[in-house]
Amino acid sequence: MKKLALFAFNGDPMCFIHVLINAMELQEKGHEVALVIEGSATKLVKLLSGGSGLESIEEGNPDMFRMLKENFHRVMDAGIISCVCQACAKQMNALEDVKKAGLPLCSELKGHPSMSRYIESGFEIITF
Repeated sequence: MKKLALFAFNGDPMCFIHVLINAMELQEKGHEVALVIEGSATKLVKLLSGGSGLESIEEGNPDMFRMLKENFHRVMDAGIISCVCQACAKQMNALEDVKKAGLPLCSELKGHPSMSRYIESGFEIITF
């Protein structure tokens, strides 16, 4: 089986749902999966862990929000989230929410997660 690191940069909820469902499917099929939440995707952690400021996503499309939240918690419970970018979470005002959710933060590359760390550990990188 493969080792795959999924780097989610895109904060579009529709894109993030696809990251989550693919991460779950890959793990269920026996692959080792590490999800790294970067860039504007960190703002979704704020919303999905109960933080405020992004209510328009929930109000605008409640079905999509429900699916997003359910899959986010499935991925969290499965231990697939390797880390959340500390610099981006701070920039997106989500740092405290990430900490409250108990998600690990990475900052080894000038405040961001290092792709080379994953590559050196045998992971293929997939970006979203």
